[in-house]
Amino acid sequence: MQEDQIPELDPTLSAIHNRLFFRLFQAGNLLDRQSSKELGISPVNWAVLGALSRKKVMDGMSFSDLTEYLSVSRQNLDGVLKRLERDDYVVRFSDEVDRRVKLVKLTDKGRIYWDGLQVRIYEFYSQALNGFMFDDKVALVHFINKLNQGMSQVSLNDLD
Repeated sequence: MQEDQIPELDPTLSAIHNRLFFRLFQAGNLLDRQSSKELGISPVNWAVLGALSRKKVMDGMSFSDLTEYLSVSRQNLDGVLKRLERDDYVVRFSDEVDRRVKLVKLTDKGRIYWDGLQVRIYEFYSQALNGFMFDDKVALVHFINKLNQGMSQVSLNDLD
């Protein structure tokens, strides 16, 4: 972007953007602290087990699809899966059709563990979202989806 094309920064808009992203940062940290304290599980383990517990992936999900679904890097997911494998909650194996493709699935122990968390997770959600009306929750999901879509399209190359 050329110097004469630099947009003028709006201080009011900049302040609300900073506050919004800071609040998201705080919410992520609070989720991490409270899920570990109250459920005994980290949000990333919670997300992986939840993703693998879905009926449509009962027979396994490819490692690549799981990284895409969770929006995490291959390296981060590999570390999480190693810990979950150590606890015998998940297993990785080669696809029968394409041996290069690695699949991941919940073990029986992992499913029992996940199922055992459901009442506590439901109560966690209920308490965390206390004061939200149903429509508020739907709107929040909508806006977080829009934010995720916007963040996935960020490219600052034009600023160089």
